[in-house]
Amino acid sequence: MSNSTAKNAVHLLRRLGRTGMVDEALAAFSTLDSHAKNTNVRNVIIDLLLKSGRVDNALNVLDEMLLPGSEFRPNYETADIVFNKLLKINELEGRVKEDDIAGLVAKFGKHNIVPNPITLTQLISKLCRSRNTNLAWNVLDNVMMLNGLKDAAPCNALLSGLGKVREFEKMNLLMRKMKDMNIQPNVITFGILINHLCKFRRIDDALDLLKKMKGEKEEAKVIIPDTIMYNTLIDGLCKVGRQEEGLHLMGMMRSDDCAPNTVTYNCLIDGYCKAGEIERAHELFNEMVSEQVVPNVITLNTLVDGMCKHDRISSAVVFFREMQQKGLKGNSVTYTVFINAFCKVNNMDKAMEFLDEMSKDGCLPDAIVYYTLICGLAQAGRLNDASSIVSKLKEAGFCLDRVCYNILISEFCKRNKLDKANEFLNEMEVAGVKPDSVTYNTLISYFSKIGNFKLAHQLMKKMTTEGLLPTVFTYGALIHAYCLNNNVVGAMKIFEEMRATSKVPPNTVIYNILIDSLCKMNEVNYAFSLLDDMKFRGVKPNTTTYNAIFKTLREKNWLDKAFELMDRMVEQACNPDYITMEILTEWLSSVGKTTKLKKFTQGCSVSDSAA
Repeated sequence: MSNSTAKNAVHLLRRLGRTGMVDEALAAFSTLDSHAKNTNVRNVIIDLLLKSGRVDNALNVLDEMLLPGSEFRPNYETADIVFNKLLKINELEGRVKEDDIAGLVAKFGKHNIVPNPITLTQLISKLCRSRNTNLAWNVLDNVMMLNGLKDAAPCNALLSGLGKVREFEKMNLLMRKMKDMNIQPNVITFGILINHLCKFRRIDDALDLLKKMKGEKEEAKVIIPDTIMYNTLIDGLCKVGRQEEGLHLMGMMRSDDCAPNTVTYNCLIDGYCKAGEIERAHELFNEMVSEQVVPNVITLNTLVDGMCKHDRISSAVVFFREMQQKGLKGNSVTYTVFINAFCKVNNMDKAMEFLDEMSKDGCLPDAIVYYTLICGLAQAGRLNDASSIVSKLKEAGFCLDRVCYNILISEFCKRNKLDKANEFLNEMEVAGVKPDSVTYNTLISYFSKIGNFKLAHQLMKKMTTEGLLPTVFTYGALIHAYCLNNNVVGAMKIFEEMRATSKVPPNTVIYNILIDSLCKMNEVNYAFSLLDDMKFRGVKPNTTTYNAIFKTLREKNWLDKAFELMDRMVEQACNPDYITMEILTEWLSSVGKTTKLKKFTQGCSVSDSAA
């Protein structure tokens, strides 16, 4: 068959393709003599079929070309057509599996044909985005074995993908392979490596790589780092508190004709703010402005946040107003920082002002802003304002979280507004936000304080049926309430239950509540038995424990017991406070036992038996 027949076939197929007559083109191709179906003709029909989405038909034609004994084998044009089109079809429709495309690389490789660097880079990137790094590795390795790779771009794509899944050993192996294959790494290669080293706080390794990249002092520079790379390193240094080294690196950056930009200064300002060096951060800001590097909203937010976190809220507001006058507006982050800062110092009026300003500036508050304000207002006792913000939160399409519900329920309970507390409790359950130990402890504590022990116990039972274990706070609230209601018997019953069945051991606070109540009822011996129990269970008494007993012993004038207790304090290395000294000084002085008191203050045993 002459070349003219093949040329005519190409013209015919292209003309039919332009008019959308794909079936006719395929039929015309089928009627051609096998000798006329040369590589060029097959490339045209494959291109036409793939453009029309006829993937199976195109692959059938390709398979014939890829057969070992094929008369007309694929060429680089075939590879370009197939891989470009299949990658686009996969991107748009997902009809072609990545594994199949990768498999074709191996099949083309048997004919010593490899995808061009751009197409190969796209394929490697696509496989890495799908977290299919093993397949990406195999594809690149296959091409490398054919010695069909001279460009660093596909390697860079794989390095980036391997870094994201923390395959550091494979990254090192790939770099060695590149060296063996004489594939020169470029600035992007080093940028990827430095970025991942910094991300995982391996800053010194990243700095070593920079030195290696620039070459030894005697040699000419191999690769000049770019601004992005310097910024990555400066950011990495600042994140681990090495901002002075970051500043030094900015000097190196200038010597490499890389002008520091907004990102460079932002990284350094952030580093100094986090270290609490606000003045130094401001100096950098002034230097930035003098060098005509334009600050952005990140610069603004970094300085505002730094000042607010280091108790300089007023300075932060002044700085913000100055920036606004110069045309640099804040965003949602700026306002959130101020609202949070004012809530922390309980200046709720200012926090509310910034919420209003935020809305006027067209910055939409997120759920965190609302949560911060609701909690701040509730804890400041401004429950009406808190409820108003709850309404705004709901209008904005957000829902309250468990922390907000708990704080609102707690604050309404503290103010005896049980109807509102119940309202939020019911709303919480309707919204599918399950009450936790904090919710139950709040309610148990409230009902115990008002003497409604029946309901407190019911809540405790409900708590356990929902799989929530009572905490030391739960038991403490009940015990304390029983003691306040002069029902020490009831308190001791809860205490015994806690010791016998609970997985939560009593702590010093609970023992102190009981010892104080028993002493007030003149049950000093019982209080001493609890003190012994503390020692047995390894719970350390504190000054409050001893003071409660000393008061009662003074009333009874039980000197021997007082000396025994003083020895216990010395043994436990529990230092007396001003209350202890007031009780003992007045009592022991009046009965002529000042020597004992002196020994006690010197940390020595006072009892004759102990001596």
